[in-house]
Amino acid sequence: QVQLVETGGGVVEAGGSLRLSCVVSGRKATMYAMGWFRQPPGKEREFVAGITWAGERTLYGDSVKGRFTISRDDPKKTVYLQMDNLKPEDTATYYCAEAKWDLGTNPDDFDYWGQGTQVTVSL
Repeated sequence: QVQLVETGGGVVEAGGSLRLSCVVSGRKATMYAMGWFRQPPGKEREFVAGITWAGERTLYGDSVKGRFTISRDDPKKTVYLQMDNLKPEDTATYYCAEAKWDLGTNPDDFDYWGQGTQVTVSL
């Protein structure tokens, strides 16, 4: 069974930085396209960032463009989300996900999900 585990969340002041990590394990030998989503309590899940299987192309949600960077390290089966200049509105549970095939921005485009890591940005 494929498992995704996110780490790196925490509490940070506005303007600060965090780096989230997602380690993929299980039966699959390689990772497909990967994405990060976030979901504040009581709100819908929002696309944050995505990266193609070879890392040649990335996508970002408009609200994080220029502040967040997604990357991947396939030998380590790890995906990262570097978050800089954090804002209070970035507060959410952040989820790592693996795509069904190609990179998309909708949660339905992804097969496997981590349990999430909480990011809280204080004013």
